[in-house]
Formats: sequence, structure tokens, C-alpha cells
Amino acid sequence: MRAKGITYDTGFVRNGAFSRERFDPDVVRRELEIIRDDLHCTAVRVIGGDPERLELAATYAADLGLEVWFSPYPLELTTEEMLSLFADCAERAERIRQRGAEVVFVAGAELSLMNKGFLPGDTQEDRLGLLTQRDRLAERVGELSARVNDFLAGAVALIRERFGGRITYAAVPLERVDWAPFDIVGVDLYRSAEVAGQFTEGVRTLVAQGKPVAITEFGTAAYRGAGDRGGRVLEVVEFGEGTGVPVRLNGECVRDESGQAAYLRELLEIYDAAGVDSAFVFLFALDNFPHRPDGDPWDDLDLASPGIVKVLEDRLGDTYPDMPWEPKAAFTALAEYYRG
Repeated sequence: MRAKGITYDTGFVRNGAFSRERFDPDVVRRELEIIRDDLHCTAVRVIGGDPERLELAATYAADLGLEVWFSPYPLELTTEEMLSLFADCAERAERIRQRGAEVVFVAGAELSLMNKGFLPGDTQEDRLGLLTQRDRLAERVGELSARVNDFLAGAVALIRERFGGRITYAAVPLERVDWAPFDIVGVDLYRSAEVAGQFTEGVRTLVAQGKPVAITEFGTAAYRGAGDRGGRVLEVVEFGEGTGVPVRLNGECVRDESGQAAYLRELLEIYDAAGVDSAFVFLFALDNFPHRPDGDPWDDLDLASPGIVKVLEDRLGDTYPDMPWEPKAAFTALAEYYRG
């Protein structure tokens, strides 16, 4: 692969609340140094809902020589609110590009599931619930695709007025995106037990379209059987009603860090062999999924986190004594793979 990447979360914003409360610029810079030097990444997808945070982290990443994928991630916004966010972020991304950095703009992610106006449902939870109702979803795919593509066509035109680099989008397959306006095909692609037999061929089919392909999101959590769930690893989490804030696990999970590491290695091998241009592991850390090893096992939210580090609530780590987290087995596996 040309770009060996990971996703770096600056904080999702939902109804004005940040998923990442701690956002210390010194920590951000240090984590991006670790991503470059210890994980051997050549690219980082900087995601979040706040333009200032995105620009800060993206600037640090660019200064470190990383290829930056500037990725505003709207949640529960209207189409007009999304366009306003993209316009702001496109200008910020262009400022970084003008300084000589390699910058790709990602025009949102999974918009039909995460935002209003594409699928029925007032909340993200309502819309995600449709994924389990295959008959209802199948009836709406054509209409959904048309709405998404109409929106993206306008969004790309608006972004290109402000940004001179390459543009992509982080799609889910059901959106059936028209990639003509984009420079790169971007897909969030998880292997689950249901699609395991067709997964490799599906990746080859994506690459055969001709444009560079980026796997904008893939990964799994560190509990037994998580890899079989594909993109549904968070189904074991109980969230606050209307807030999206994780509260606790909704059942017993057995820690399986080696399973998370194996899943990442296997998918990276598939993407490499198929000729994928860029891949971004989801993700470095999820701040609001802390590791709680000493209490009720159902409170150890890290088990459900796709992060490759365990976020610590009240202490610094041992491996990196200046950082509030500890690497999982997936951290080491990814570093070894990217180092080659």
C-alpha cells in the first residue's frame, strides 16, 4: 500500500457535546509523533466535529511529515449544517496544503446513517436499527443512493472552490456512491462472518474500478468474537438515550487482544494483495471508552473500543509514562506490519 494509515480522533460532536473531553495540544502532538515513529504510519486520517481541533491536529501531523486526510465527521446535522462545516474545513485544509503538505479532504463519512435527511429516523440509533431490517432497507436503497449522491455532488463543488487537493468520501456500501466527482474511492469496509467468503473478491472488485481505493475505516474490538461482527462491534455497549454516550457493556465480554491484532493483520494483507492505495485502521484511541480493569467487568468499556490503545482514566501508562493510555496487542501488530 502507498499510504499506511490510522484514524486519529479529535472528538465527535453530538448536540454540542464532545466525545473527547481531554484535548491537550501537547498530548496531541506527542501522540502523532508516536503514530509516525513507533507505528510507522505514513498517513493519518484526522476526524472529528470541531474545525479548530481538526486544524490543530492536522497541522501537527503535516509538520511531522505525515500525509493528512482532513476528515470532518458530522453527527446529527442537517444538510445545510453539513455544507457549512465542509466549507469551513475545506478552507482550513487548504491552508495546510499551501504550506507544502500532502492533504486529502474527506467529505464526511457514512452520512446517511449518521445524519438527518437520507433515511427515516430522528436519531442515529433509529437509522442504524434499519440495518437489521433487511426488507425495509432494500426497498429504500435506490432512494437513499440518489439522495446521498445529490448531496455529495453539491458538497464536492463547494469544497473544490476552497480546496485544491484531492477529495474523497468515507462511504458505506449501501449508499452506492457515484465516484465520478471524486479523486479517490473511499469505503469503510469491515469483514464480518456473514461476508467472509466474498470479502477478498469484493476488495478486488473495488480496485478494478480504476481509481485509487482507500479503505477509510476498518478494525475491530478486543473482545472474543468481535471480528465476526464486522462493523457492529459496538452492539455490546449500552448508550445513553439521545446522547450517544457509552454507559457500560450490555453483557459479559471476554478480553481477546490477540483476536483484535489478528483481524487487523489479516485485513491489511488482503488490502495489500488487492492493490488498495491507502488504508486507515479505526482507530488510535476512543477517549470515552476507558479501561476499567478493577471494577465490574461490564464497566470496562475498553473491551468494546476499536482503539489500539487502552485509555486510562486516572493514571499515566507504563509503556509511555507521559501518555494516559497503554498499548494493546493490536498496537504492536500494526507497528510490525507497517514497518515491513
